[in-house]
Amino acid sequence: MGKKVKKEIETPRKEPFEPLPFESKSAATVVLMLSSPEEDVLAKACYAIYKFAEKGEENKSSLLGLGALPPLCQHINHEDKRVRRNAIMAVGMMAANVDVKIALKKLDVIPSVIEKLLPEEETVVHEFATLCLSTLSVDFVCKVQITENKGLPSLIRLLSGPDPDVTKNTLEIALNLVQDHPNRAALGELGGVPPLLALVRSEFPVIQLLALRILERLTLDRDARAAFREVQGFEKIMDFINDKDLSDLHVEALRVVSNCVADRESLLLVHQTGGLSRLIQLVALSPAPALPEVQTSAATCIAMVARSSENRKLLHAHDVETALVGLLSAEGDGVRTAACHAVATMSIHLVSKDTFRELEALHVVVQLLSHSCVELRQAAVQALSSLTHDSQLNAAAVEEAAGVEVLVQMLSEGSSTLVSHAAATLANMADQEPLRCRILTHGAAAALVGPLQSATTTDSLLQVTRCLAALACEPHARKEFRKAGGLPPLVRLLSSRHKEVRSNACWAISVCANEEATSVELCKLGALESLQEINESPNRRNRFSEMAMFRLLASNLSVKYCVTGRLASTDITTDGFYDAGPVRPGDKVMTLEELSKQHVNRRRPVLVANAAAKLQAQPSDESLDLEPSPPDARNGSVCSKAGTRTSRGKSRDQKEEDKQQRDGDESNDQPEPALDNLWPPPCDTAFQKLVTEATKSVLILCDPREQYVTLARLVSEALGGAVETDRLHEFHWELHLSELKFRRRSNVVPIGSVCKGIYCHRAMLFKCLADRVRVSCSLVRGEYNRAWNEVLLPGETQPGAPARPQPRSLYVVDLMHQPGSLLRANTPAAIQYQSI
Repeated sequence: MGKKVKKEIETPRKEPFEPLPFESKSAATVVLMLSSPEEDVLAKACYAIYKFAEKGEENKSSLLGLGALPPLCQHINHEDKRVRRNAIMAVGMMAANVDVKIALKKLDVIPSVIEKLLPEEETVVHEFATLCLSTLSVDFVCKVQITENKGLPSLIRLLSGPDPDVTKNTLEIALNLVQDHPNRAALGELGGVPPLLALVRSEFPVIQLLALRILERLTLDRDARAAFREVQGFEKIMDFINDKDLSDLHVEALRVVSNCVADRESLLLVHQTGGLSRLIQLVALSPAPALPEVQTSAATCIAMVARSSENRKLLHAHDVETALVGLLSAEGDGVRTAACHAVATMSIHLVSKDTFRELEALHVVVQLLSHSCVELRQAAVQALSSLTHDSQLNAAAVEEAAGVEVLVQMLSEGSSTLVSHAAATLANMADQEPLRCRILTHGAAAALVGPLQSATTTDSLLQVTRCLAALACEPHARKEFRKAGGLPPLVRLLSSRHKEVRSNACWAISVCANEEATSVELCKLGALESLQEINESPNRRNRFSEMAMFRLLASNLSVKYCVTGRLASTDITTDGFYDAGPVRPGDKVMTLEELSKQHVNRRRPVLVANAAAKLQAQPSDESLDLEPSPPDARNGSVCSKAGTRTSRGKSRDQKEEDKQQRDGDESNDQPEPALDNLWPPPCDTAFQKLVTEATKSVLILCDPREQYVTLARLVSEALGGAVETDRLHEFHWELHLSELKFRRRSNVVPIGSVCKGIYCHRAMLFKCLADRVRVSCSLVRGEYNRAWNEVLLPGETQPGAPARPQPRSLYVVDLMHQPGSLLRANTPAAIQYQSI
């Protein structure tokens, strides 16, 4: 047998791979290395990416496009210390890029970054972790993530760290966080105020600036201010302000002070520790050429402190007015602007108003109105509006300083702020009649039209309408405003959605409507309908809308009678009064001019009473003032030399025949009037003769009853005499009035030309004549052409009873059936006369 030999095969021994030095000039290759399992490769790749990103924004965008960000974010939590460090360095460097920032939000990297703020991490890790968070914390969602992941405690701890770069980055994060109210309170509760105060004294100016800005935002919160007081924050900030070597940061420090003294508790502490006096001294003693910004901030601080009435008293006790007046003359527009704002706020205090006047501050402020700096002019006129509010002496001082002309000129400027405060100042001054007249001599009424048409802010509209209401007390101001076209924009304000603007517009209209000319124009523009709509709405009605409606109607009795159906005994009719019949609520009441220019229609005629030699027309820019009526019979003047009225001894048919004959003679002598010639209407000679006859027959009587009876009979005779109730249908008054309309080619008929009239015509004539001879009566409209006159008379004394004053009773005057009968109101006879 052969012998088998076994051969052993030896396996070669593994040798370790020699380290391979590697260089790459391609970023893509380095990004691929981020997937390597070797810590050394990862560390070097992360560091190479950090250096590449450090060179510019394009490199950061390139790395994002190559997909470097996801693996880098994963390596932030790597077990190897070097990999973690280099990865956070790369991420922190890339985070400044806008696109990278968006990608980091999607990757939810903030929790991992916050973990790198722990004390055991290296300083360089803290630096780039805070750098990354400082970039991301600008976004609101990232702010929420930082607070939800308990990042505030770690950030507050880092504020006390030794590394200035970490501190700077941490402050930037904190500044972004305290822009939101919840984070302010949280930062104060977690003890963030003491390290911030300590950093105010840092050797690095950028750290000081950031710390002051955080404190400024932090002290806006009430709870944070309490924490600030507990660590003597105000005293430390004031010490900082007193250090002249730090003057470049005093502006930010004063903003912190402004917040600290915003509430009562802080101000009392400041006052007790002498801080308020130090603040005022700082304002008064700072050399203007060296520290204008500090003076500006100090004045702004005082203005904020003065927002409270109690604070104004404390400031006044420290003689702050003297310091502010000094700043009004300081160099630098910013300083004077801030001083004007402070003066405006302090002037709310009545005693301070007097102090400023005694210090001649008003003269200085008036001079600033002509300055070239718009902001300074706005602040100056704001100060004047506050100084003159409820102060007649200060208002007079503005006029003495020649401020009226400049203020009126400001009304024509485009700035809403200038217009608003200038109008407010003029309104304050216009409460005094001499000053009001002085203001109007500069054309203030017309100057208000522009702001009414173009004002864009609510406050400017409020002040302009308030100024108009103050100036329109004078008749020539109303005329000037009307001629300048101010009524249309004023009426449009009645439709404003702003409650106060609407209320002020009603106020101004109530003042402007004190005369007939303006009242008629306002009605023509639709003010009546707008006011009716406002007053019918519980939500829109205001105390001035009802007053405006009342005055609008009181100055335009024709419209009042159409709308309300009643004229009181105090409503005295004048030439041009007309009755166009009742109107439904919301319907437009046409003016006499508009009615005169209409073609003849089937509606009831419009009766007009006009004994004037000429009734003035009313163009859009002219007055509708009526010429006075010709004097009554006491001075013997009449409108024409025509014969006297028909005698009362003639029968009704004879008088009607005479009147028709006279009207026919007039129509034969004169051609039919054209529509263009019907306005203005000529003198109604027949009505004027009635006025003359009424004057002669009524005024000679002493007994009021006899006066009413005589006047009633005169009216009845003029309009067809007595008509029995059961024969009223035979009176044919409608045909007669239709003939008059056709003959005149107009719907407007002079009342003197009517010889057949019923209740509504006779009641109107009775009212017009009674007002001319100064006999008191009212005019009431009923239904279906009914109208009557009511008079007040003392009751009759019974025969044999002792003479004593009797109470006055209301009577209805019978003008139709038994002319001259006085029917006691609410009796069956009176009710029958008033009803159908």
